[in-house]
Amino acid sequence: MSADTRLEEQGVSGLGEVDEPAFSGLAERHRRELHVHCYQMLGSFEDTEDTVQETFLRAWRRRETFEGRSTFRAWLYRIATNACLDLLAKCRPEPATDGEVLWLQPYPDRLLDELPAGDADEPETVAVARETIELAYLVAVQHLAPRPRAVLILHDVLGWPAKDVAELLGDSVNSVNSALQRARARMREHLPAERQDWTGGEEDAGTRELVRRYTDASVATDVDGLAALLREDVRCSMPPTPGLYVGRDTVVNDWVESGFEGTKNLRALPTSVNRQPAVAFYQWRKREGAYLPLTIDVLRVTGGAITEIVTFHDDQFPRLGLPERLEADGTE
Repeated sequence: MSADTRLEEQGVSGLGEVDEPAFSGLAERHRRELHVHCYQMLGSFEDTEDTVQETFLRAWRRRETFEGRSTFRAWLYRIATNACLDLLAKCRPEPATDGEVLWLQPYPDRLLDELPAGDADEPETVAVARETIELAYLVAVQHLAPRPRAVLILHDVLGWPAKDVAELLGDSVNSVNSALQRARARMREHLPAERQDWTGGEEDAGTRELVRRYTDASVATDVDGLAALLREDVRCSMPPTPGLYVGRDTVVNDWVESGFEGTKNLRALPTSVNRQPAVAFYQWRKREGAYLPLTIDVLRVTGGAITEIVTFHDDQFPRLGLPERLEADGTE
């Protein structure tokens, strides 16, 4: 039986005798799920990258403290959660009162595809996995204080029993249950009451058609056409640029005032981010002789209308695996 099998299945000790390459092999098996966990805690992809590296460094330095009382995976989650809490204690600003999270960054679907399958056949598991990576959920989570945030994610997202969460955080079970109740109540203030009202699961034909119409109207800078696709209470933001616009009229007025109608020579690529439909826009640059990245809109669709648009800048294109340029098509 291999060392990693013994550690995973039997929870035995012995990391003190594992060399660095072997230890790295054990840890790397869990990189993607730890990465998603830290992202849910932090909301920032860049902070997540740094925190996962810090997690692996701490784990290597403290390998002799692993006593086999838990699985190696749970031990890594303990270290990762504490690394997130340490970062949040040092440098995380409070979200704006209007709900902005200026440090929010998108998560590539291609990396989510690397997650272990787990119990993917269970419908409830699939729904929870999808909804807890959507931007609306992540924004709501960022309004929780760090420790209640950790409690909520460990218990409601990962499915840890309250006893295990309490052990990880050094709290009592009663304290964890109390924090969980407060966190859930706070989340209800920032998310629709019914889950089916804010997450549509897999894209259906109607959603795909709506995204196509949104793409065409955007490329044509057709403000009226875009307005027709928005729900009355639509929300728009563009982190890290301050400004949250709520309501169709407010959003449309902002587009008009910002000169959107004068935007020329756009092309678009449909994609998906955080398990949501998205559209990457490119603009023709004569000097470079190509279409270069402009912005990417991540959409939330509810009941056949667009209920949220989160726009990210062109610096996110490489991370999302999008082309760095589109060549001329002869119509420029």
